Amino acid sequence: QAILREGLEDVAQFFKAHGSCRLPLSPSLLVKGIVPRDCSYFNSNAVPLKLSFQNVDPLGENIRVIFKCGDDLRQDMLTLQMIRIMNKIWVQEGLDMRMVIFRCFSTGRGRGMVEMIPNAETLRKIQVEHGVTGSFKDRPLADWLQKHNPEEDEYEKAVENFIYSCAGCCVATYVLGICDRHNDNIMLKTTGHMFHIDFGRFLGHAQMFGNIKRDRAPFVFTSDMAYVINGGDKPSSRFHDFVDLCCQAYNLIRKHTHLFLNLLGLMLSCGIPELSDLEDLKYVYDALRPQDSDADATTYFTRLIESSLGSVATKLNFFIHNLAQMKFTGSDARPTLSFAPRTHTLKTSGRIRDVFLCRHERVFNPSKGYTYVVKVQRDNPGEVTFVQRTFEEFQELHNKLRLLFPSSLLPSFPSRFVIGRSRGEAVAERRKEELNGYIWHLIHAAPEVAECDLIYTFFHPLPRDEKAAGTNPTPKPADATWARSLGKVGGEVKLSISYKNNKLFIMVMHIRGLPPLQDGNDPDPYVKTYLLPDPQKTTKRKTKVARKTCNPTYNEMVGGTGTDLGCPQGWPCLRVCPLCVPQLVYDGIPRGDLEQRELRLSVLSEEGFWENILLGEVGIRLRDLDLAQEKMGWFALGSRGHGTL
Repeated sequence: QAILREGLEDVAQFFKAHGSCRLPLSPSLLVKGIVPRDCSYFNSNAVPLKLSFQNVDPLGENIRVIFKCGDDLRQDMLTLQMIRIMNKIWVQEGLDMRMVIFRCFSTGRGRGMVEMIPNAETLRKIQVEHGVTGSFKDRPLADWLQKHNPEEDEYEKAVENFIYSCAGCCVATYVLGICDRHNDNIMLKTTGHMFHIDFGRFLGHAQMFGNIKRDRAPFVFTSDMAYVINGGDKPSSRFHDFVDLCCQAYNLIRKHTHLFLNLLGLMLSCGIPELSDLEDLKYVYDALRPQDSDADATTYFTRLIESSLGSVATKLNFFIHNLAQMKFTGSDARPTLSFAPRTHTLKTSGRIRDVFLCRHERVFNPSKGYTYVVKVQRDNPGEVTFVQRTFEEFQELHNKLRLLFPSSLLPSFPSRFVIGRSRGEAVAERRKEELNGYIWHLIHAAPEVAECDLIYTFFHPLPRDEKAAGTNPTPKPADATWARSLGKVGGEVKLSISYKNNKLFIMVMHIRGLPPLQDGNDPDPYVKTYLLPDPQKTTKRKTKVARKTCNPTYNEMVGGTGTDLGCPQGWPCLRVCPLCVPQLVYDGIPRGDLEQRELRLSVLSEEGFWENILLGEVGIRLRDLDLAQEKMGWFALGSRGHGTL
């Protein structure tokens, strides 16, 4: 801090002598001074500076930039330029991925300026609001977006922005081989836009721990991101949209493989260590797979999404980074509540005279459970407010208070564990009485406890409290605004059907709205197809089995045998290679014969030792389809009837 203050004094003297200057980051930015109180530094290896400049325009906000010394920002500039080109390709094709692309400018050898994006936070700061193990939890990102977007339409818009931008980031970071992806290098805006920063390692040059690569997954896509997309911990139709966006964006970039190879090839002689020979270009070539068809590439990228989502190494990497950053946390850093968008104090809110927990209410959104309504009375006559808090939010308040005060100053908190099989209503009623006693003792505790900012923030109305005042909203599922009404029991299956060179290709893409099993559990669905008539059952084809979901994603259509094939690439088998995907191709069938056939598709749930359960099926007369071009659409599943596009 002392070194920073000395440097800022020199900058202030410069502005006194020269009046104003244009920032190298963009000549359109004219500044007239430095704002020392808003300047600080980041706790990364290069210790970048966070600088705030006074805008010459009196109506303009301060201009914030990052100044880095010790990193070759030419590599960051090149990476951002490649991402900017990808975004232009997507937009030209009518696909707006909502990408956030910031400015970056190298001002000298190993130094330069980077634009700061406002209203954005790193994933690490969002996750550690739920504790140092927040990277292993599913709710932090969704709760943070809900906190900053309390209105339902605002939150749905933020989720939509998240789905598009997350898909764009997955494709861009995979194609360019961007590594060193810990949770301080990924940021999220309050509007839901996700973006990556710090491109010090790319083209697959991963950081190593001994002989172990730090970046083990194809790209960063974790369960907390999937939680935001699905609107919960179970797959929904939103996830289908996300997978389709990823595959569509990936295929659009693949069409321009030579453009990216030529542009990167021009930079081979510029002296960037990680872009110095043809092997670096080969990484991009292998990632784009120009030899594959769009269908094969769709299957391939779907397997990459599954591999990334199932990677424990990414979360472990985030957790280790959380531990490493704990030593940098300043002693003046005060704990805050993850569900409160801002801090409130006794001075700003008014003294609390009394609190009383009135009742509990059943809620269904964002998840099923109970919320507790607390009546808050302040010294101002007639000022009474009602706030709704969950048991988990009470527990978070207590845990944060324990960081500030010894246990002797705090009342004991009710246990969250319930002995025996108590009904939810009974547990909620018992907790209501216990929480009432807890908050009464809290308000009447020692002044340093009762008047602390955490308590006044906890009992200050949130936007959701103001919205709920005097209303009784009808519960509805989290993905109600995205899922379309199916109209038929049994769900729908999305297929792509095409015919060329005497081969019938069937891609099973997604299924949505499958009914649960009779015991209430989600099925383990898979798809089986026949070309009827087929008395010998030689046309039987099957997909893999999806586990415990009513909305599975498959994206399977390839021509390999799917078993006992040695990998020509020598890759470890992670089921991300087309050779490892089941075959859904019918070969050697003349068009005239095909037009007399019917495609019978069944969806079944695998039941282990018991007979598999039929969930729904559809029959498609191939003569009703124009086989000269690909047909893609949703087919209703039901009893033995015929489906229509």
